[in-house]
Amino acid sequence: MLDALTLLQYAWIVAAIFVAYVARGMSGFGAGLIAAPLLAYVLPLHVVVPLCGLLVFVLFVFLTIRDRHSVIWGELKALAVPTIFGVFAGLGLFRLLDNRLLVILLGSFLILYGTYMLAVNALGLPQFRCSRRWAIPLGFTGAFFDTLFGGGGGTLVVIYMHGREIERMAFRATLATLWFMEMATRISGYALAGYYTREVLLLFGALLPITWAGTWLGERLGNRVSPETFSRILAVLLILSGLSLLLKK
Repeated sequence: MLDALTLLQYAWIVAAIFVAYVARGMSGFGAGLIAAPLLAYVLPLHVVVPLCGLLVFVLFVFLTIRDRHSVIWGELKALAVPTIFGVFAGLGLFRLLDNRLLVILLGSFLILYGTYMLAVNALGLPQFRCSRRWAIPLGFTGAFFDTLFGGGGGTLVVIYMHGREIERMAFRATLATLWFMEMATRISGYALAGYYTREVLLLFGALLPITWAGTWLGERLGNRVSPETFSRILAVLLILSGLSLLLKK
């Protein structure tokens, strides 16, 4: 696989990962959702999704260790079980679908999600509260989409945590620990299914420094762009990415 890639395609892969992690550093989420459609131009999605999962997992290892004292364990326990079951469901479907169908599903999902983000910015949504009962459907669905597409489903859990009115530090720590658990389960499933070949692991090692560079830059740029402006930019990029995937032959 790697031998067949051109120098331009390698440059595209590096740029895609860098841009995705700049965005993640600015917003706190979304690396896989941005990286997956860009990488799908030059790599099969059955390579892209496990690769993105492994790259994000390393970041969550660090965040979980650093912020473990701020975790709200009650919220984590409510989300953990449905999240793990969502991963299992996603893995089962991921193995059954061919690459082209996954690309179509990913493109459609990106368009729908990007349109939703624009609608939220244009119309505004009232502040609402979530009961803990919402942890089951949102945790399951979020992990299911994450496992299929390499990202995107986590935003459902973000919405849940906002609805629970969790303060910022505990919010970040609890999500980081939850996503660490989700990623560990996903990566185990991908590994057992044989997706982590020698070439995928070599690519992972080469791209790991790029993720840290992108995150570092994104965290600094994030202080200069309002959350509203960034959300609009991200929404447009997701819609364009989705459309380009659907048009891709």
